[in-house]
Amino acid sequence: MDKQLRISVISLSLSTSLGFLLTLALSSGSTEINGMPILAICAILAYAINYVIFVPSFIARTEHYFDLTGSITTITLIVYALAASNERDARSFIVAAMVLIWAVRLGSFLFMRAKQTGGDSRFDSVKHRFIPFLSWWSLQGLWVLMNLAGALVILTTQEPESFGAFAVIGICLWVIGFAIEVVADQQKKTFRRDSRNEGKFISTGLWAWSRHPNYFGEILLWIGIAVMGLPVLSGWRWVALISPIFVIVLLTKISGIPILERRADKQWSGDPSYAEYVKSTPILIMKPPSAKLKQRNETGK
Repeated sequence: MDKQLRISVISLSLSTSLGFLLTLALSSGSTEINGMPILAICAILAYAINYVIFVPSFIARTEHYFDLTGSITTITLIVYALAASNERDARSFIVAAMVLIWAVRLGSFLFMRAKQTGGDSRFDSVKHRFIPFLSWWSLQGLWVLMNLAGALVILTTQEPESFGAFAVIGICLWVIGFAIEVVADQQKKTFRRDSRNEGKFISTGLWAWSRHPNYFGEILLWIGIAVMGLPVLSGWRWVALISPIFVIVLLTKISGIPILERRADKQWSGDPSYAEYVKSTPILIMKPPSAKLKQRNETGK
């Protein structure tokens, strides 16, 4: 068994085991259908959808539908949880709308980006091998479940709470985070479309406030949903707070910022203006740009 296959087997085992344990914890206090917690049904769907789409993707040796499947899974779980629950309230409908808006926007954005770039280099070495490629789809099932932990607890709770301060604060955080993410993504897209910027790094707009403002917005919106869910958490359902923690760890320690920072360092390590940008601009948490960076952006030098 080679190293890649060994890691993939471990990854596959962990992703299913962690999903099972998370489902056990979150199912406590969930509304039920014929004695089965709705949240547990959602967990089964999270993995089943990914495994089903994996089959034709492996046959075609393509990853083009990977990110889209993540969005489809998210949408399916939210719609099912909302429709199946008997305890729907304003909080439930608002959270469902928030997640659906996020899923449709991010899924379409990533899908179109994959089509335009011709693929995703993460899958180059795995999409021709059954277990390694399957492990990615299993991880995506876990990713969806952990991402939606807070939202699913809200949608499936047996004891809904009144719409209070936590709900208002959570909504505000989500709106701010979502707006930051959308604007940052659009600014970078516009920057890359300009042929004059070929080979350059973006340091204008929100990217003057943070080197990864889109990730800051992503983290903030999931924190907002977690805050909205605080009044309905009790017992093992407090595990739902893993949602924003998972997003933070994923983006800052695993697949997001570390990969992009290494790529940027490799491309612009000898550029003094990039060194100044890194020195003066926070890696994640946004703050107003330095006077020196403002001047450079204004003069274009």
